[in-house]
Amino acid sequence: MIPIASQQVSWWSVHEFLAALVSQANTLPVAGTPSWCALDDSDPVKLLAVAVAGEHHVLRMEIAQEARCEAAKAVAASTDWPKVAREIQQREDFRTSRQWARREVTR
Repeated sequence: MIPIASQQVSWWSVHEFLAALVSQANTLPVAGTPSWCALDDSDPVKLLAVAVAGEHHVLRMEIAQEARCEAAKAVAASTDWPKVAREIQQREDFRTSRQWARREVTR
């Protein structure tokens, strides 16, 4: 069995990691700007600038996961789901025990 890895995203952890690296850099151009493009591809500052730009995406992912969690809680609280399950099961039991009540597709 393959274990399922958590996909929970923590922006703050990424932010702290990058902040420590950025504090060591003298200047950090914004990724994609002319000054960034002028950097040599082997310059670690160029890669660091891309990582800092990617931090925004991590933040968006964390906000989206929080929104999905809140939406799931709202759906769960929106109705009496055990009651809905019982009604579906009762309807299925009724149709199973009464062949005349089965639905059929006609063409």
